Amino acid sequence: MSAWANGIAANTLFVEDVAAARKFYLDVFDAPILYEDAHSVVFGFGPTVVNLLQTTHVPELVEPATAASRAAGVRLVFTVAVDDVDAKCAELAAAGVELVNGPMDRPWGPRTASFRDLDGYVWEIAQGR
Repeated sequence: MSAWANGIAANTLFVEDVAAARKFYLDVFDAPILYEDAHSVVFGFGPTVVNLLQTTHVPELVEPATAASRAAGVRLVFTVAVDDVDAKCAELAAAGVELVNGPMDRPWGPRTASFRDLDGYVWEIAQGR
C-alpha cells in the first residue's frame, strides 16, 4: 500500500447558507477565496482547500449516500495551528464567536480552544504542536 504523502487536498463542508458561511469564514479566518459560484465558495488554508457547498447541491456530490443534518451531532474536528491560542481567542470573542471549550493545556502537549462555525462544524486552534 502506498503512503498518502501528498496530504489532504480538500475538505468539503455542507452549509445551509453559502453567503452567511462565506462571511463567517472571511471574518474569522481571513482566508483567501480561491473560487466561488452561486452554490459554493472555496477558501485556501495553505496547501489545503475548504469548500463550502450549499446543502441543496450535496446529493450531486455524494449520491447514493446522503448527508447528515447538523442536528446529528459533531462528526469531525478541524485543527488549525496558531502562534498564540489566547490571542486568537480574544480575536474570536471580539468577532462574536463563542468558544466551545478552552483555552486549555492538553495532556498531549498543545494549548487548544474550539469553536463552531455557522453549520456546527468544530474548529480547534492549537499552539505548540
